[in-house]
Amino acid sequence: MGNTPIDMQLLNACAALLLLLSFAMLSQRRVVSLVNLLAMQGALLCIATLLLAWRTGNNHLYFSAALTLGLKVFLLPWLLHRLIRRLQVYWDTEPMLNIAGTMLVGLLIVVFAFGLAQPISALASTATRSAIGIAVAVILLAFLMMITRRKALSQVVGFLSMENGLFFGAMSATYGMPMVVELGVALDILVAMLVLGVFFFQIREQFDSLDLHHLERLREDK
Repeated sequence: MGNTPIDMQLLNACAALLLLLSFAMLSQRRVVSLVNLLAMQGALLCIATLLLAWRTGNNHLYFSAALTLGLKVFLLPWLLHRLIRRLQVYWDTEPMLNIAGTMLVGLLIVVFAFGLAQPISALASTATRSAIGIAVAVILLAFLMMITRRKALSQVVGFLSMENGLFFGAMSATYGMPMVVELGVALDILVAMLVLGVFFFQIREQFDSLDLHHLERLREDK
């Protein structure tokens, strides 16, 4: 550890904190806190991108960091907080799996993710290849949150956390995606948020709730 450059130590610390935030999101039922944790994930991604830009000298990574800061730390959390206030959805209902069971499954997923990422890490030539396992774990933990939560807003937060994991994985494996791809992904996320916002209001008007089990009951009635 003493021979590891300080910037790599900070990058590893960001990766570890990113994983801890994923577990914090799994254990959190308050939707406002979920959004705040998502913003913290975005802030860590921004810091990690800046560190990687400084280490590699890739100038496009500075733009990626600025895009991450504006989109993931400020704009998307602001939009989600507005949706929460408008829809008055502050708490998720009891998840399909209790918190203790979810955390246990999460630990198993982390072990599986590191095993799954080991061949990829061996092929990667980047200095951050050791963080690929954490990126895969963040993606799978976000997916777990999506399938165990009942509220649509919580599932959207899980989807955005999954995208954070994909971004971190791309950065760890290849020092970031091409700028055109990053801009396209950012635009897709913004459009998806707008569409989902309209979708949430429609669900609320029809069922007076954002619990997705109402949609399942509607399908069964048909």
